Amino acid sequence: MKISKTQIVFTVAGMVLLLRSSAIAIPDQEVRWEGFVGNIRTGAAGAVGSGTGAVNAAGGTWVTTGGEARVKLASGEIRFNIEGLVRADGNDVGTPGSNTQVRGTLVCDTNGSAGAGNSTLVPTPLVPLSPQGDAEFKGNVGPLPAACINEPDIAFLVRSTSGSWFAAAIVRTP
Repeated sequence: MKISKTQIVFTVAGMVLLLRSSAIAIPDQEVRWEGFVGNIRTGAAGAVGSGTGAVNAAGGTWVTTGGEARVKLASGEIRFNIEGLVRADGNDVGTPGSNTQVRGTLVCDTNGSAGAGNSTLVPTPLVPLSPQGDAEFKGNVGPLPAACINEPDIAFLVRSTSGSWFAAAIVRTP
C-alpha cells in the first residue's frame, strides 16, 4: 500500500489540530480561598464588584473564625464552609443576630473591565446559618459565565438574604 504525500499532510494536520484543541480545552481548574474575613467597612464604602454587579457590605461589622471556599471553574461546582460568622458590634455582638440564612456568591470580573463596567454575580442557593455562625454549601450552580473563566479578578463572598455581604474569602490560590 502506497501512502501519498497528501495523506501524510492531512494526517499530520489532523494530529496537530487534535493536540491544539486538547491544549485549548479548559481544565476543571479549582480556585480556592483558605479563609474568610468579616466586613469592616459598611454599606457602599465596603462594596465589592462594580456597576450592576457591585455588592454592598452589610450595615454592621462582622467577624469569622474560619472556613474555606473552592470553585471548579469548568464545571460550576462550588463548596464553601464558614465558621463563627457573627456580628462584631451592636446589641447582637457575638451572634448572627436575626440572620438565619446566607448564600455564597462568586463575584467575577470585580473591576468590570470585561462587562462594560459591570461585575458578574453567581450566587449559590441559601443555606442555614447556625446560631454559632456556621454554614456550608456543596453543589453545582451550572455553567459559569465567561467572565468567571476568562477574568483573573474574581472574589467569593458570603451574603445575607437581602444581598449585602458579611464575609469575603481570602488567601486565594491560584
